[in-house]
Amino acid sequence: MRGRLDNLRRIERMDPRRDALHIHQLTVCEEFAWDMRMAFNLAFNRSFALPRVARLLVRTGEILRDPRKRADDTGIIMYEILLNGADSERGRVALRRLNEAHRRFELDNGDSVYVIAALVVIPMRWLARYGWRRPHEHERAAAAVFYREVGRRMGVRDLPEDYDAFAAYLDAYDAAHLRHTPEAERIERATRGLLRGRIPGPLRGAADALIAALYDPPLRAAYAVPAPPWWARAALHLTLRVRALVLRLGRPRQEPLFAAGIRTTTYPDGYDLARVGPGYTGRSTR
Repeated sequence: MRGRLDNLRRIERMDPRRDALHIHQLTVCEEFAWDMRMAFNLAFNRSFALPRVARLLVRTGEILRDPRKRADDTGIIMYEILLNGADSERGRVALRRLNEAHRRFELDNGDSVYVIAALVVIPMRWLARYGWRRPHEHERAAAAVFYREVGRRMGVRDLPEDYDAFAAYLDAYDAAHLRHTPEAERIERATRGLLRGRIPGPLRGAADALIAALYDPPLRAAYAVPAPPWWARAALHLTLRVRALVLRLGRPRQEPLFAAGIRTTTYPDGYDLARVGPGYTGRSTR
């Protein structure tokens, strides 16, 4: 039976550049499964507040019509790349679908770098605050290597070189570009239900206040979300810190997340990876 710190010891012995995929698989699928899903939600949620991104999403309309499908499609594609590697057959198919979905639009390169930076930095900052242990420096470095490679294969230019550079980029871009728009406000209201589903069951009656507590002041301003009451901030922080302590003292996950395959609300019976994305609603085998 695996011990609580066995994976950490493995990660410490790995090279974060050469073994970036394996390290990030351990981080996402074994060490911090729920936390990373929450943090990825927050990372994408933050990128939706960028004015150009928000206008594009409202214009295409998919995220407003069916935010669950949009989230499931994005999650499937990103997890397929992570689980199989970008050079695997399924990884290449997932990257092709990712590029096909974005090729229809003229995307700002700075916004695209920001999306990649959010995927690198926001999960690591979440783990530093609410994980059952703090992320190891190799986990931060491996996340930067992994998503930098994904960004490169998407044709994103001028990507930061390492974790610290991604963090600096994210913070500087926030300060320069994150601001309120009516489109961002519409998107936040449409997608809030996805975050409600991540709130622990006993607290869902206060979900809206707790979601506001998940947002920092710049993001609340961009989405026109009122500041949460003090009790919401305290309840959220206390619940997540207690959860972290319980996990630290408990048994580690014995089976990786998605070991039995990716199942989503949109595709409960499986999916055809080559068709996942806009316009695909059918059921198919994997």
